Amino acid sequence: MGCGSDGSPTLTIFPAPAASLEEFAGRIDRLRAELNVPGAGVAIARGDRIVWATGLGLADVEGRTAPSASTSFHLASLTKTYAAILLLQLEEEGLVSLDDPVSRYGITLPGPGVVRVRHLLTHTSDGTPGTAYRYNGDRYDLLTRVIAQAGGVSFAERVVDTFIRPLDLRQTAPNVLDRASFDLTGFDPAVFEQNLARGYSVGPSGQFVATAYPSHFGAAAGLISSAADVARYSMAIDANAFLGEETRRRMFTPATLDSGGPIPYGLGWFVQTVSGMKVVWHYGSWTANSSLIVKVPDRGLTFVILANGDRLSTPFDLAAGDVMVSPIAREFVDAFVTGSAPLP
Repeated sequence: MGCGSDGSPTLTIFPAPAASLEEFAGRIDRLRAELNVPGAGVAIARGDRIVWATGLGLADVEGRTAPSASTSFHLASLTKTYAAILLLQLEEEGLVSLDDPVSRYGITLPGPGVVRVRHLLTHTSDGTPGTAYRYNGDRYDLLTRVIAQAGGVSFAERVVDTFIRPLDLRQTAPNVLDRASFDLTGFDPAVFEQNLARGYSVGPSGQFVATAYPSHFGAAAGLISSAADVARYSMAIDANAFLGEETRRRMFTPATLDSGGPIPYGLGWFVQTVSGMKVVWHYGSWTANSSLIVKVPDRGLTFVILANGDRLSTPFDLAAGDVMVSPIAREFVDAFVTGSAPLP
């Protein structure tokens, strides 16, 4: 691996889409290494089953321990998708409206105009609300308070009761460093941490440096899960386990500005069209962790990759709304969405 003149990594460019799952797996592992990502958990789901799941690289560099698809990683902003579902459930129950001013929930934000719940949910709250899309995780995290106040229980409790217990997600929990939230799962924290990949940053010579994970847990970030558990969560979304069909459709539809122009974000998910196919996705990027989920609802496909370093995401401007700038996402789409590589 080298670096371009702008400091970005020099990555292998493959001349054609991967023709098989085995070839795809080899390419993903090669790109992981070139991006200087220590380890990753990966899964692909199709329909109602996980058709491929594995671990790549190292979950613990010093201990030379490899991850698996059941190894837990921090999800960073993939947490936003879970929060969006909880908020939309509350909307279905009539407990919140996306048009509610956030001031109703004790949230005061500077600037002109009235900031409404939907502005936080769609990253359109900066400046004059509704006039521009600017991805803002800090603003999104304010939905933690909206969800708790509207629903009458903490955000963590709602996560546990909606996702973890019903789906029996044994590798999924609120941030273990937020012990009050984590303890709602009933999991043994020592056992859970043994299954958690160790976090790393990249030193000046390209070496991996063990790095503490953030301790925050809220609507914007802080959930922990495994690639297999995220795939199960995704399949449950497609089965309408959490939301009605019409609400799910709205969630996966690009939001619009007051001017009527669409933005690359729906209700808690990025949404775009690639070669005529709707692709919904989200990325995560935080200290010592990064993540990506790519869903193709019309094909019943989900791709998940979770990492114990930030470089799945940081070299790429994913917040702008084009998943294809990620070479790993592009390999998945080219092989299995627009391409014809078979899956089990």
